[in-house]
Amino acid sequence: MGRIGVFVDRDGTLIEERDFLRLPEGLRLIDGAAQSIRKLNQRGLVTCVISNQSGVARGLLSEGDLQSIHRRLTEELAREGAAVDRIYYCPHHPGGSVEPYVTDCECRKPKPGMMRKAERELSIDLSRSYVVGDKLVDIQAGRAVAATTILVLTGYGESSLEMSKKENVPADFVAPSIGEAVEFIIRDIDEDAKKRS
Repeated sequence: MGRIGVFVDRDGTLIEERDFLRLPEGLRLIDGAAQSIRKLNQRGLVTCVISNQSGVARGLLSEGDLQSIHRRLTEELAREGAAVDRIYYCPHHPGGSVEPYVTDCECRKPKPGMMRKAERELSIDLSRSYVVGDKLVDIQAGRAVAATTILVLTGYGESSLEMSKKENVPADFVAPSIGEAVEFIIRDIDEDAKKRS
């Protein structure tokens, strides 16, 4: 049996939404985000960031810039005693302008390519895992691998909730923020463990 993974979207879920964050200095963790990741760490859950970063394909920042931003994210989490196992990102977009990133890839959410990669690299059982995000594409990516999906109402969450109702793509759980999402995950895992014992 594979490990349980928690896949967390970056912008609007873990950090404050900024349209195309380009500099590490602009990164701000959402209140309670680091403590929430720490709780997942304490439970021994594999925790990964999955993020669409089409700004690379659009020429707004380089992969090097993105690495600097992710170093800053790692440092900010570490200050609170938290860590993620991997940061996966998709730099592609079919409507981009920078080769070789102009492509309709398998990793851009709502496709589940980033999670499939984590499944292979980290021995994760996707059907027992969780996807947390503020956009419909997060929910769709989670549903594509039969994971439990959680829509947070930070970032674009409020408008995504309306869209999910219109398009009949409901999340399994709706949470005000990542803090409540993580509380739900821990409760859900504990309840499942009781049923199995």
